[in-house]
Amino acid sequence: MSRIVAIVGRPNVGKSTLFNRLIKRREAIVDAVSGVTRDRHYGRSDWNGREFSLIDTGGYVVGSDDIFEQEIDKQVELAIDEADILVFVVDVETGVTGMDEDVANLLRRSDKPVFLVVNKVDTAMREANAVEFYSLGLGEYYTISSINGSGTGELLDAVVEALPEDEEEEVSELPRFAVVGRPNAGKSSFINALIGEDRYIVTDIAGTTRDSNDTRYNRFGFEFNLVDTAGIRRKAKVKEDLEFYSVMRSVRAIEHSDVCLLVLDATRGFEGQDVNIFWLAQRNRKGVVILVNKWDLIEKDTNSAKAFTQAIEREIAPFTDVPIIYMSALTKQRIYKAIETAVEVYENRSKRIKTSVLNETMLPIIENTPPPATKGKFIKIKYCMQLPTPMPQFVFFANLPQYVKDPYKRFIENQLRDHFGFTGVPIDVYFRKK
Repeated sequence: MSRIVAIVGRPNVGKSTLFNRLIKRREAIVDAVSGVTRDRHYGRSDWNGREFSLIDTGGYVVGSDDIFEQEIDKQVELAIDEADILVFVVDVETGVTGMDEDVANLLRRSDKPVFLVVNKVDTAMREANAVEFYSLGLGEYYTISSINGSGTGELLDAVVEALPEDEEEEVSELPRFAVVGRPNAGKSSFINALIGEDRYIVTDIAGTTRDSNDTRYNRFGFEFNLVDTAGIRRKAKVKEDLEFYSVMRSVRAIEHSDVCLLVLDATRGFEGQDVNIFWLAQRNRKGVVILVNKWDLIEKDTNSAKAFTQAIEREIAPFTDVPIIYMSALTKQRIYKAIETAVEVYENRSKRIKTSVLNETMLPIIENTPPPATKGKFIKIKYCMQLPTPMPQFVFFANLPQYVKDPYKRFIENQLRDHFGFTGVPIDVYFRKK
């Protein structure tokens, strides 16, 4: 089970710089998910063989200076609630500020490991100045410079050592479908509509993560685990509209699911946070079904669904081969269609194509439309196969794989989709030396 490390602190201390440095530190690191803003909020990293998720709270402060403080308090409370480890960043240039003290007070009351990180320490004089941060009452500190990376290795060594041991995941042969989306999109209503009346066929089983519950669903010939991120330990003090709220809760659910059911509010459209959660699922190579909820509240004409679909596809391009279901959890319109589609996407994700069939189909296509020649060199592709991985990955063997460009990879991916049907599932296409 992936663990969450949250970077907290007041604005302009270098949280995002540290975040970007940590997630780019190793080649094995998965790209961060970009949201509507240019800031990056979420990444996966591994260090000394331990993998963890990294959350940057820096991009979530909104509004003017006068409400910074309460926004930061809310974020720190959320991070304390949801993360396994907290990295508290302060700035040696400004010294201890009142806002730093407020954050420290919140952190001292938590039972989570806290790492105090004094940033912008790149001279011996600044190293000496860092001593004043003992006054925050958080014990030892780590001095780093997130711009040039000094000190971050020692910090990561300590963070990884303090990570809780990974819990044994309950092994289940059943597919895991995560219901994700921003607050108030209708996730709870959707789950209640699915399981509400016939409670006798539902059994609650302990979730493999500490903050989400799986519900076993067995109806109309479908059996799977429904991972609910909707009502998890909701706190009155947490404002429902905080973007941070839905990302923190979505991270674990997405990482440990097979298919993500992304619930949108039709009255609000496909908004920035929806896009963020979509890419979170896509980068984790999960199947995706988009559920446009509250469709009964929309004034419609014959073109409404088509226009809404086009707006979504513009945001998720180039991965547009994603099913979109227009539904209403309130009236139960198309909720079973949503489940049928999720099962189809799960089957697509685990689909295996025989090597002989793959070559018989793809090689003639490649022969008719070969990769463009580069620098006068002709690329020949002689053989292809599907890799034995949990998600669809294909390797094509070529004499000059380094010259195959992204547009041709997308062409190959589209041909695989057209001929073998991988709707709702990201596909990886690799070119390797023969």
